[in-house]
Amino acid sequence: MKFIVNSSTLLKQLSNIDGVVVAKPIIPILNSFLFDIKNGELKISSTDLETTMTTSINVEAKEEISIAIPSKTTIDLLKTLADQPLAFSVNLEKGAVEIKYDTGRFKLTAQKGDEFPKNPVVEEGKKFTMPASVLQKAIAKTVFATSNDELRLNLTGVFVQLANDSITFVATDANRLVRYTRTDVSPAMEDSFILPKKALNLLKSSLPTDDTQVTIEFNRSNAFFSFGEINLICRLIDEKYPDYNAVIPTENPNVLQIDKNEFYSSVKRVSITSNKTTHQIRLKMAGSELTISAEDIDFENEAQEKIACQYTGEDLEIGFNSKYLGEMLGAIESNEIKLEMSQPNRAGVLMPSVVDEGESMLMLVMPMMLNNY
Repeated sequence: MKFIVNSSTLLKQLSNIDGVVVAKPIIPILNSFLFDIKNGELKISSTDLETTMTTSINVEAKEEISIAIPSKTTIDLLKTLADQPLAFSVNLEKGAVEIKYDTGRFKLTAQKGDEFPKNPVVEEGKKFTMPASVLQKAIAKTVFATSNDELRLNLTGVFVQLANDSITFVATDANRLVRYTRTDVSPAMEDSFILPKKALNLLKSSLPTDDTQVTIEFNRSNAFFSFGEINLICRLIDEKYPDYNAVIPTENPNVLQIDKNEFYSSVKRVSITSNKTTHQIRLKMAGSELTISAEDIDFENEAQEKIACQYTGEDLEIGFNSKYLGEMLGAIESNEIKLEMSQPNRAGVLMPSVVDEGESMLMLVMPMMLNNY
């Protein structure tokens, strides 16, 4: 059995779905791509049993073929080849695939396609669409704030809340929280689910940056994303998400408005001298001046910077984790940000001063207890 495919086209499509493959899979065949050919179309799949991605290419083939080919070896070979047609010869009985190219040939051990796990099917699902650029932006602005604590599975993914005329993405690791809402997306239903971090990162890297429509279908156990020739299916996190609105403080009389880039740069510089375990920095606000400082007592390192700002409220000194604060600032596009606070032991609410029409964004960061210098 034979088929012919262009090397560059194949490499591009394999690279789109290679992120699913894990280094040490539960079963060996998960280290492979499934090549499934019918009617001149090559459908390629990769899976880790939790997340599955598929893509497709038109190829020259006269027969139906289903074979599982080692993923790493195949991609390593394709990366070294110039753009050219590749001739694949498949011997199912011997479990072998031979790839012929301009200057030579490559022979790989393969497995029968029927041994590869079947792709999940979303049955009795609900469906809506949204632009790829909007989904990619929503993922980028939330996924970094998810937790890595496997004992709190509900926090290891992004909570997606659907309303008739809006969609909200929420992520928290209990130290910070991000809520991102789009009112220019209309799912036309009331529902919610938790998407796992790995699937979101795969989506973020493979979604086009234009307004290609992404079809999202889901039921109680899986979500299915379809755009262009790529499909991604992931198992949803079957946990209850906390009431995130209950932790967002509403009375914040102390308000700092400041240039985002200047603030962000200062936080990054000053945090170099912060304690490498706590990453604590100190913000001191008085009048029209913000003082940012940090110290590491163990190594006698310290830094301090002063920045002009607009501040209304009582003089305030508060501590934050600079790593968390920096990641949150990095997710804001506005040139100016607003930080609302009440007391040194209450969460600060960080927001962009300007957002695009149809979107809103709110971030919450928990404070750190300050020690006197």
